[in-house]
Formats: sequence, C-alpha cells, structure tokens
Amino acid sequence: MLLRILLLGLMLSAAGVAHAVQEVRVGAYHFPPYAVKPESAHPAGLLPELLNALNQLQSDYRFTLVATSTMRRYQDLQSGRFDLILFESPDWGWQGTAHTALDLHVEDAEVYVARLEPGRDERYFDQLKGKRLALYSGYHYGFAGFNSDKQFLTEQFNALLTYSHDSNLIMLLRGRADVAVVTRSYLRAYQQRNPEQSSALLVSQRVDQVYRHQALFGRQSSVTPEVFAGLLHALNRDKQLDMLLSRYHLSD
Repeated sequence: MLLRILLLGLMLSAAGVAHAVQEVRVGAYHFPPYAVKPESAHPAGLLPELLNALNQLQSDYRFTLVATSTMRRYQDLQSGRFDLILFESPDWGWQGTAHTALDLHVEDAEVYVARLEPGRDERYFDQLKGKRLALYSGYHYGFAGFNSDKQFLTEQFNALLTYSHDSNLIMLLRGRADVAVVTRSYLRAYQQRNPEQSSALLVSQRVDQVYRHQALFGRQSSVTPEVFAGLLHALNRDKQLDMLLSRYHLSD
C-alpha cells in the first residue's frame, strides 16, 4: 500500500513538472506608446496589453515585464536579466548583442513636426542645421546617423533633450523649439487627444526613419522565436492582435 502511495505521489509530481508554467521575462523601457512607465505598479501601453492577452490565451507560459532603460537594455538582454525584448528596430545598434531575431511585421516611423505658421510648408524640414531640435533623450535618429550620444546631439544639432514627447510638442507650440522628431504612432494618439493643438502643428511627409520592429531573444530565452511566433498567430485568429495594433495607430 505504501509503495502504491509513493508511486502515485511520484506520478503526480512528474505531471506537475510537465505542466509547470514557464515564466518569460520581457524587457521594457519607457517608450510610448509601446511601454509607458514599465517600472511602475501599473505600466501602460501596447506591450503590457499584448503580454496580458498572451497570458489569457494560454497557460504554458507566463509573460512578465522587467523594467530596463534605453541605454542598458541590450546589456541586460545579453546578461540574461530578461529573456526577450520586443519592438526593436535594426538601426538601433543591437547587432553586436548575442540574440535571435523575429520579425514582428509591425512598422512605425518618426516624423518631423514644427509649429504651423503662415508661409511655412514641407520645405521647412529640408534643412535641420541651425534649427533648435526637440528630441527624446536616448533615442536613435536617422538624421544623426543613429548616434544617440547626448553630447553629440547637443553640440552638432543644437538639440534640446527631454524624456517626453508631450514636452517636446509643447516647446514647439510655445516657440522654444523649431522642430521636434516624434514617433508617428504617438503623434497620431496625441492629435486625437488634443485636436485644438493638432491644428497648430505642421507634420512632415518625409520621415526621419522607419521602424521595422523585431523581437530579440537572448541565448538562454525560455521561449523560442518559433513558439512566440506561433502564439502571436494564435492570438490573431480572431483578429485580436490586429485590433490591438490598430488601437495604438500601428496599422493603416
């Protein structure tokens, strides 16, 4: 009888191990609208919503946010502090980091924005030199060769660096900056929230860069790119992923 109990206990233990939920740690830094204050008790943005949807979809993996920073994120991925990081564009300098990449088939861009004034049109953005640029600190910009160094941007492009797109747009409207470079998806949401301010902005047709977003997986990631791609596909069987991207102005 005791032997049967022991065998049953071993079988139940083995079954529990076989169905144990695997934690997948996902790196996130403040990058609106993708992630907003990931270090807070209630992070917002596309990424937290996406991970919540993936957690509701299945029970094999539990996706959790791990806060990082713009400057530290690739080092944290390589050291194994988290398993993967989403929404990274190939121009942002992560090729020297050990990783496996998955194309997310999500595109975004950065656009030039100025205050609308009489006689000012698209040609205003042809020459950035000599203009006061409102930039997001830590971001990589195409016009600067994707060099995100603060001193370089300040000295070479007269940059005003902040940690808020809203602050940069307000500086434009108040005449404290000439041109801001803003993530297109964020700008669309801002214009939707602030229609009266939107009418005072001139938005360029030419983009500074196009984001071709990838997911980067560390060497010891607890989920493979193939499995993650399958989860995204499953999430979109009822167009749930498409609807989420659309809410964040990431689909036309």
